Amino acid sequence: MIEQLPATALRDWLDDTQRAAPLIVDVREPAEHAICALADALLIPMQQIPARVKELPQDRDIVLYCHHGMRSYQVAEFLASAGFERLFNLDGGIAAWAEEVRSEEHTSELQSPMYLVCRLLLEKK
Repeated sequence: MIEQLPATALRDWLDDTQRAAPLIVDVREPAEHAICALADALLIPMQQIPARVKELPQDRDIVLYCHHGMRSYQVAEFLASAGFERLFNLDGGIAAWAEEVRSEEHTSELQSPMYLVCRLLLEKK
C-alpha cells in the first residue's frame, strides 16, 4: 500500500529521533533537483527507476517525491508491483514542502535566499 504523506508529517518524522529515518528518493530530473531538494535525498530520475530498482532496500521505509507528487506516485506504484511494501508518496511534492514546511521555518520578511529561489522557480512551473 502506498501512503500519501503530508509534508508536515514528513517533517515531524525526520525530527523524531526515536523513529528510523526513511530513505528519501527524488524522482525528478537532475536539473530540477539542483534547483531545490530535500536534504540527503537520493536522486533517481523516474526514467531510471526500472534499471536501478535493486539499489533500493525493501526492508526500509521509502519516501518518494517529485515536483507535485504525480511522478513519485507512479514510481511508488511501480515499486509496489515489484514487491516493495514500505512506500510513502510526499503529498504535493517538493512544492508542498516549500509551502507548508519551509514557509513555517521562515516567517519573517527576511527569508533565506535558497528558500526564495526555490519558491520562485517552483512557482514558474
